Amino acid sequence: MTAHIIDGKAFSAKVQQMVTDHVTAMTADHGITPGLAVVLVGEDPASEVYVRSKGKRTVEAGMNSYEHRLDATTSQAELLALIDHLNADQSVHGILVQLPLPDHIDSALVINAIDPAKDVDGFHISNVGLLGTGQKSMVPCTPLGCLMMLRDHHGSLSGLNAVVVGRSNIVGKPMAQLLLGDSCTVTIAHSRSKDLAAICRSADILVAAVGRPEMITGDFVKEGATVIDVGINRIATPEGKTRLVGDCHYDSCAAKAGAITPVPGGVGPMTIACLLANTLTACARSHGLPEPEGLTA
Repeated sequence: MTAHIIDGKAFSAKVQQMVTDHVTAMTADHGITPGLAVVLVGEDPASEVYVRSKGKRTVEAGMNSYEHRLDATTSQAELLALIDHLNADQSVHGILVQLPLPDHIDSALVINAIDPAKDVDGFHISNVGLLGTGQKSMVPCTPLGCLMMLRDHHGSLSGLNAVVVGRSNIVGKPMAQLLLGDSCTVTIAHSRSKDLAAICRSADILVAAVGRPEMITGDFVKEGATVIDVGINRIATPEGKTRLVGDCHYDSCAAKAGAITPVPGGVGPMTIACLLANTLTACARSHGLPEPEGLTA
């Protein structure tokens, strides 16, 4: 079997265009432009890259981008004061605090200081609770991107067996909740699950989000299953260089799967696209406008 490659880069471009079209209409019809504020504390190189990319994509979508770059020595009180200011700013509809934060700042305290309606990362405890009880919430971007790609590939997910390998608060747990919301039969597995391979082979949809390079091999995949690889791991090559791989061993999994996301170019590009979608959704909700179709859970 030759697996269909789910092209996250192409699909994210499609999502961004949908966001751009909605923003254009919202601005023209209602005089409202969504605004995203990103806060970066310190000078982590990877975070710098992400923040630049987010700002660029936000502007390309026709939104307002507000970047707040703070020194690594910024106190927790100063950061919380900035969040309070952004919570009250009516031109800001989404707030994202780039993680990781310096060690002297309590990340959970900071995340939960964000207005839940502006929490476009979907990490606030209120949004976690709303998602877990099947209510309207802001949804974490990476799981939302996975759900969008699965819906696009399968149409209805109702009745399919889904296995999520990984139990993180950022991907594993919300991914399972979203799949339950689409009427999948869901199993959450992890690195300590007994006979993990057998559990995975029961899946029509296999989501790998365990954070271990190439842990999931073809032996874990049921013939024809859809494999969503969330992992992004950098490993050394025999030539002394490095390369990116997922949590799945791509070649062996692709030989069994009906469809699979590559790494890079699969789930990764969807994360920023869904951040923009969440900002648009937050803006629509704050002004009592209809939520954008096809861009929410």
